Amino acid sequence: MEHQGFLSLVPTLAVLILALVTRKTFEALLGGALVGFVILQQGQFFGGFTDSLLSVMADGTIGWIILVCLLFGSLIHLLVRSGGATAFADFLLRYVKNRRSALLVTWLMGIAIFIDDYLNALTIGSSMKKVTDRFQVSREMLAYVVDSTAAPICVLIPLSTWAIFVGGLLEETNVVEQGQGLSGYLQVVPYIIYGWVAALVVPLVATGIIPPIGAMKKAETRAAQGQLIPPNSETIALEVDTEVAHNTTPKIIHFAFPIILLIGATIWFEIDALKGVMTAVAGTIILFLIDKVMSFEEAMKSVFDGMKLMLYALAIVVMSFVLKNVNDQLGLTNYIIEQVSPWMNKSLLPAIAFLSLSLVTFATGSFWGVYAISLPIIVPLAQSLDVNIWLAIGSVVSAGAFGSHACFYGDATILSASATGCNNMAHVLTQLPYALISGVISTIIFLLLGMFIA
Repeated sequence: MEHQGFLSLVPTLAVLILALVTRKTFEALLGGALVGFVILQQGQFFGGFTDSLLSVMADGTIGWIILVCLLFGSLIHLLVRSGGATAFADFLLRYVKNRRSALLVTWLMGIAIFIDDYLNALTIGSSMKKVTDRFQVSREMLAYVVDSTAAPICVLIPLSTWAIFVGGLLEETNVVEQGQGLSGYLQVVPYIIYGWVAALVVPLVATGIIPPIGAMKKAETRAAQGQLIPPNSETIALEVDTEVAHNTTPKIIHFAFPIILLIGATIWFEIDALKGVMTAVAGTIILFLIDKVMSFEEAMKSVFDGMKLMLYALAIVVMSFVLKNVNDQLGLTNYIIEQVSPWMNKSLLPAIAFLSLSLVTFATGSFWGVYAISLPIIVPLAQSLDVNIWLAIGSVVSAGAFGSHACFYGDATILSASATGCNNMAHVLTQLPYALISGVISTIIFLLLGMFIA
């Protein structure tokens, strides 16, 4: 396994330092990527950087992400301009009477929309802002709840995009027979400890059993004084003009129909969020034309206005993939796995796999990529040590969920911040203590499981 030794860590360390110093996400990613290319190509680093950027932009996965995010921006803008989002918020406010119930409803909605972490973060984040704003909940707290029901919930549901991807890897690594990937994944679900813990910590935070900690405490104090949005925010996506088109009377059908169509179409097209959101945007425009909510010209203007609002979030996502490209060339994942392999034994393997791969996913912002690299290593290692194979796989899947939850340039983290109108760094710094609490609890549980059932 080729790598650059300790130098493999330098770009990620540079990103973390720059992020903490500047409180800027895109600039930190850019700086870390350039440092990586200097290590790789010295004086030719700029050519390496531009080549990597072009390679990333030509990648089919990146194209998929860009289209999904742009169209989600369009859909959300349409919902706001039609008054549908306002009607939905007003409906909830009939029953949500305090801060605690507002956060618990957000959590329950996040669990209900489990199909995809993008769909979850963008839909719940944008639709619940007005509700939580009424009860002076900071945008950081809302972003935490939304983010905690993205990847941590998706990994627990065998019909999500995450489950389908990992199920395919289980077939490729011969853990299960062809066509049995999701059946195998069902056996992994009880051992995806981080997903269970992170999801269950949310209601404890929402009800105040776990109090606001550190930066979150400051954010909640600020919100109680009426300043809900973090100061000195970067350009925030999805903070759209809330003026309703044509003085239209807000109707909940203008929210409910597009969301139901979105979820239904995503399931119909075999959990493809791109086809789902394309169908939802088209269906929403048709509904609004029939109901005379807006003209075709106004609808198309809303489509493109919504796309514009996603550009900053997408710039961060693209740059995070450039950094991932640097880390792959430096062999970061292989370096960390190589360093921890000598410590592996039957009882410690689940905990060490979770800790080491959590570090990798947090550092790289790569979750499915780490699964693809690490499962072919962890599976035979677990078999050779006679470790419960589902427990070992559960530790790997848990590590990816932790990375998605905690990494400040992870795609779900970025989109959760964008959808809730929260500064990305403010979201990460307020969420991190809770993610670390969940991570520590998960590590202890993996240690105990390794001792008693591995």
